[in-house]
Amino acid sequence: MTVSVLVPSSLVREAEDKREATRKLGYVARAATIFRADRLGVFPDPDGEEKWGGGFVSTVLEYAATPPYLRKEVFGRRDELEYAGILPPLRGPSLTGSESEGSGSSRQGIVTEVGPEGRVRVNCGLQHPISLVVPPKMAVEEGERVTVRISSRSPVRAKLVDEPRPGFEVTRTDLPAALDRDDAGVRIATSRHGVELTTGRLTELVGRTAADGMTVVFGSPGRGLPEILDLPPESVGHAWPTDSWGDEADAKSEVESGAPGRFDLWLNAVPNQGSGVVRTEEAIVATLACLNLKEK
Repeated sequence: MTVSVLVPSSLVREAEDKREATRKLGYVARAATIFRADRLGVFPDPDGEEKWGGGFVSTVLEYAATPPYLRKEVFGRRDELEYAGILPPLRGPSLTGSESEGSGSSRQGIVTEVGPEGRVRVNCGLQHPISLVVPPKMAVEEGERVTVRISSRSPVRAKLVDEPRPGFEVTRTDLPAALDRDDAGVRIATSRHGVELTTGRLTELVGRTAADGMTVVFGSPGRGLPEILDLPPESVGHAWPTDSWGDEADAKSEVESGAPGRFDLWLNAVPNQGSGVVRTEEAIVATLACLNLKEK
């Protein structure tokens, strides 16, 4: 099951300064970690951008998702990261490694040198870069991020594994392409104009997302998804696709025709909101907290 979260490049459009914008992005990165997102994508919304666009948003999010021991080597000094010091620590077990070294903890590493005889040197946060054997059929290049499984630190016992990097991946992506991925799962657009989430609907939805995964898309402050996608707000609150989920062929008929509005449903996860506006970072927590529930 793959969990993807998509946010627009206009995500920090209302921030008064770079410090506030960075702090807001830190909250988004925390939410992605807490609810075990696999991907955090930034899709373009140039009409909604103001001071900071997609480059700033994706750079800060990627920095937040990078283990502290790799940040200097990967990013160096960049203007976008002027206030990176205020980003909250993610403290994800996939970033810091397992408490039990014997079980083998996974860590991100970066290839610092490609040597002879199928060996590479990798910086994975130990005292020095370590020499590792590249697994068969796995090709790596200098500067590439890799996954290292560490079974012991003293003495060092580790191996390079052909597995996805721990933590979530940050990408800049086209929205239609992200929704058309084979592993997109249930495609959910969030909006206060969407179908209200109820306990009955939640049970059905969690059952579907647990089996198929999900891609959840959010808007930006003062610019919700209907406006970003140039859709009339009244058009997005279509009926809950209960019947269609029972049959794959019928399910396709429920999906809006033509990108970028190709969602399985539009969802209002905060139906009784007491504030006139729910901020994006708040909406992410509210929505994923519901969709992260287990069936039993």
